[in-house]
Amino acid sequence: MDLRFVGSSKTQLQSNMKLLLIGYGYLGQAITHRFRENGWNVTAVTLSGVEGSISCDIGNSNDVEKLPSADFIIHCAASGRGGAEAYQHVYVDGCRNLVEKFPGTPLLFTSSTSVYAQTDGTHVTEQSPTIPDRETGRLLLEAEQVTLEAGGLVTRLSGIYGPGRSVILKKFLSREAVIEEDGRRFLNQIHRDDAASAIVHLATSRPMPCSEIFNLSDSTPLTQLACYEKLSERFSRPLPPSGPRDLNRKRGWTHKRVSNEKMRATGWQPVFASFLDAALDIAPTL
Repeated sequence: MDLRFVGSSKTQLQSNMKLLLIGYGYLGQAITHRFRENGWNVTAVTLSGVEGSISCDIGNSNDVEKLPSADFIIHCAASGRGGAEAYQHVYVDGCRNLVEKFPGTPLLFTSSTSVYAQTDGTHVTEQSPTIPDRETGRLLLEAEQVTLEAGGLVTRLSGIYGPGRSVILKKFLSREAVIEEDGRRFLNQIHRDDAASAIVHLATSRPMPCSEIFNLSDSTPLTQLACYEKLSERFSRPLPPSGPRDLNRKRGWTHKRVSNEKMRATGWQPVFASFLDAALDIAPTL
C-alpha cells in the first residue's frame, strides 16, 4: 500500500494499515497506543520479545530477514545505555538492515537533538550545523543519513519527559538539583505524548514527507535558572544551590534553543507548550 497516495480519505487509508515498531519502551508504548487508536495494526519488536513483542536483534541482518512486512516502520529502539559500539549496532546497522530488508517501505528514525552541539544559546533549526562532540552523536548522524537516503524521515527529539519520568523535576523534588554556574544553559524538552502525536501526524500526513528532518521539541526552551525559579514558585520550595557545570551529561553539555517551527508548520501543535505546563501533574508519578 502506498502511503503517499492522496486519492482516498484519511480514514480509508488508515484502515488495516500495518506498523512495524522497533523498540517498545517509554516512547514506543505511547506511539503504539496512538497508532492503534487510529486503526493501525501494530507489531512491536524488541530484543528480548517482552510484552507480546517479536524478539529481534535489528543489528543482525539475519534476524531482520524474519520480520513481517509493514506499511510503515518506526525505529525508536534504545541503545541500552551503551556507548559507541551499541550505537553502531542498534542505530547505524539497524537502520541499514531495515532499509535493505524493506526497500520502498517508509522508515522513520527517532534521533536526538544532541547532534546539535551549539554552546552559544542560539536558535537551532533543522538547517543548523550538526557537529556533535561525541562519537555517539556522530553515529546518530550516520543512521540519519542511511534513513534519509532511503527516502525516510528523521525526527530529532529533545529530552523526553512525561508520566513517571522527568530527570529535572525528580532532582528538584529530591533536592539533588544544582544550578550550573549562572543557570544560563537552555533546557530543551518534549512531553512523551507530544512526541508520539507528532510521529503519528507525520505518518498519516497526505502527502507524507520523505527524506526530511523534523525537530521534536516543545515551544518554550527554558534557561535552567528560569526553570528552577518557576518550579520553586509552584512547589513552594527553595531554589537549588549553584555549582559547576556537569560535563558528564549523557547528551553532552550544550547551550541552544531548539526550534519546532518546521514541525508546527505541518499543522501539529504540542499540547504541552512548556515543561512547566505538565510539571504539577507529573510530580505525583515520580
